[in-house]
Amino acid sequence: MDDAQTAEAPIATGHDQLPRWILRAVIFFWVAYASLRVIEGVISALRGLIVTLLVALFLSFAIEPAVNWLARRNWRRGTATALVFLGIVLFGGVFATAMGSLVVSQARDFIDQAPAYVQDIEDWINERFDANIELDDVISDLKDPHGSARQFANDLAGNVLSFSVRAIGVIFQIFTVTLFTFYLVADGPRLRRAICSVLPPERQRNVLRAWELAIEKTGGYLYSRVLLAGLSALAHWIALSIIGVPYALALALWVGIISQFIPVVGTYLAGALAVLIAVLNEPVDGIWTLGTVVVYQQVENYLLAPRVTAHTLALHPAIAFACVIAGAGLLGPVGALLALPAAAVLQAFLSTIGERHEVVESELTAEPAHRRHRADHPADPLGDPGPGG
Repeated sequence: MDDAQTAEAPIATGHDQLPRWILRAVIFFWVAYASLRVIEGVISALRGLIVTLLVALFLSFAIEPAVNWLARRNWRRGTATALVFLGIVLFGGVFATAMGSLVVSQARDFIDQAPAYVQDIEDWINERFDANIELDDVISDLKDPHGSARQFANDLAGNVLSFSVRAIGVIFQIFTVTLFTFYLVADGPRLRRAICSVLPPERQRNVLRAWELAIEKTGGYLYSRVLLAGLSALAHWIALSIIGVPYALALALWVGIISQFIPVVGTYLAGALAVLIAVLNEPVDGIWTLGTVVVYQQVENYLLAPRVTAHTLALHPAIAFACVIAGAGLLGPVGALLALPAAAVLQAFLSTIGERHEVVESELTAEPAHRRHRADHPADPLGDPGPGG
């Protein structure tokens, strides 16, 4: 009896002990948790640098095709990169100057014409609803050169210098991005050789292929958008000048750029400002401006965009809009701008490593006849539209 109890004792003691894997799992959990918190803290501390490097990387992807084109014509990469940057700076300066002049001048003009607008509203309400509304105090305040409305317009014009001083930090950030981008492009071959030198040949081919796709898709997206923005700005400048809308050039630049670089809703945001300025100038001009925006959008969707973006990657509008929202949630406005080229690069890379199969034909997968024609004739100039098309 005693021998049996002695033999059973270790068994009972063994059941009371925890398995060793539980202790290892607990230790692994807390080490992983601490490591993640440390990584989170480092990323949070270096968030500004990470965003700067991401912006510089995608800018280098975007401008490298132009630099390579110049380099193939015996330009030095440093000189070619500087020339491309100079063009970007000149265009950005023209756009910023035009939009700044539009905002300040239009605000002053609106204050000048505000008494007439208020009087028209008062007359319309009184006639339509048989009311007796008096807005003389509002009108007198608008006409008063020392009134709050006039002071607001003067402050807006005077704050341009103040805003310029505050923009020093932004300029410094732009300078940092430009510096990183310049070296990524000017010394691109040397950088890629340095990265490939530490990788085996098979990995080198994968890295170079991914880099090539990034340059091709980002550059294709950007240049197709820039070309469409230029065509849109030119067409709207001519139309708005004929209609007689003030600040036609500034509004045309606004419509061209916003409609091309903000997916889905960009056209409506860009057109709304042009229509608003036209209405404030002359109500009938607003109708003509709205018609111009709508007609040109149809011409672009069905004629210009398919031709310009025939060789760039197509992104479904819903996917493009979701990518912009996700990018804005992760990195703010910068993430929204980088979302589309990043999605294009990712989709292109996945398309090269994924296996494709023949699609089962059913009512759920049937395409319209015109899309089947485009798929069967990829060389057709009216092929699938590119990103955002």
